[in-house]
Amino acid sequence: MTRVAPVGGTAVQDHVALAEIELCGELIIAASAARERLSLESIDEVLRVAEERRGTGERRSAGAGR
Repeated sequence: MTRVAPVGGTAVQDHVALAEIELCGELIIAASAARERLSLESIDEVLRVAEERRGTGERRSAGAGR
């Protein structure tokens, strides 16, 4: 028996999955607009890797003083 989610029912949102889908979309757009293969640095820029690393480091530093 196959179960199907009810139409108009409550939707469960997975915010992590939605963020990953958004990043994949941004990467696809960047790749399709590029004339050549994206470099690793370009991919990191699109995926905001440096921003994430800075944010993680700041959180660690804030929690280290406790």
